[in-house]
Amino acid sequence: MTFRKLACFGIPALALPLLVANLLPVFSADAPAEKPPKPPLGLPPVQWPEDNPYSAAKVELGRFLYFDTRLSADSKLSCASCHAPEKAFTDGAPVSTGIGGQKGGRSAPTVINQAWNTWQFWDGRAASLEDQAKGPIANPIEMTSEKTSDEAHAAVVKRLKGVPGYMKMFEKSFGTRDITIDHVAKAIATFERTVYSGNAPFDRYNEGDKKAMSDSQVRGMNLFFNKVACDSCHLGFNFTDGSYENIGIGMDKPTPDLGRFVVSQKDEDTGAFKTPTLRDIEHTGPYMHDGSLKTLADVVEHYNKGGIKNKHLNQRIKPLNLSDQDKKDLVEFLKALSGEGWQQIKAPEKFP
Repeated sequence: MTFRKLACFGIPALALPLLVANLLPVFSADAPAEKPPKPPLGLPPVQWPEDNPYSAAKVELGRFLYFDTRLSADSKLSCASCHAPEKAFTDGAPVSTGIGGQKGGRSAPTVINQAWNTWQFWDGRAASLEDQAKGPIANPIEMTSEKTSDEAHAAVVKRLKGVPGYMKMFEKSFGTRDITIDHVAKAIATFERTVYSGNAPFDRYNEGDKKAMSDSQVRGMNLFFNKVACDSCHLGFNFTDGSYENIGIGMDKPTPDLGRFVVSQKDEDTGAFKTPTLRDIEHTGPYMHDGSLKTLADVVEHYNKGGIKNKHLNQRIKPLNLSDQDKKDLVEFLKALSGEGWQQIKAPEKFP
């Protein structure tokens, strides 16, 4: 059985030309001549925003800012505090810890392969990686002690303007030292668009190396795409369609997190959360928006029992009646989605 054609991922044949067109890179007229890094096997080129094209200088500036704790009001937290490379760009906790030891309400999603996602956060409230980068900086639970977003952003910009080394990096990246929070966000987003996971055993198997996956993983793959139909949401090269689904997580609590509903105000979005990528899912636990499932075996069992019943539960979530071997094979297949392209990313040894 082969999955080399996109149609096998659940994408209708008529949609393939549009999908391919959307995956082609977009460059503005004044984009740098230098070429962006090529993603690993299994991933298409990144579609770089016209208003924030690739440049190596921006990637390097973004990397420094991503790891710099001076972006937080107490100089103790950075983006990497909740999205750490050594933990597959998450923090390994059910919910994240912000300024002053405050606990957030949701698990930190991985940065890996977010280059191919448009709407960000579990509820999709940010329209781009640039918008997402501004969010934690202005969040009083995460990184700031200021009262408003404008004040929080202004405080960060002021701190950065006081660092001569950063001013040189901003000038090289954007041609100006009169920086704004948009420059900060664009640099961080550019760096994040180079955090990849590809060339996984699945990708090599898909390209004809039939020894790349174990027998158990092959059985799990067939379950994933056929009997269980996980690809009804986890489809395509990034194993997500970017949709928001209610699978019951947290809906049995007295005051459940309403998820996408808070953003859209649509009743059908109650308790719905973004379908995450399954790339490197082996390394990004605990799972779900609230970190309530500790292991991949727990995740498989959640779906096997048909989720947690509630009136907004996705109609595709039904008991699967999997055998113990089926469950093990599915977990093994998910491990076959662990790739490479992000492990070499490290924090700078010194900051400006």
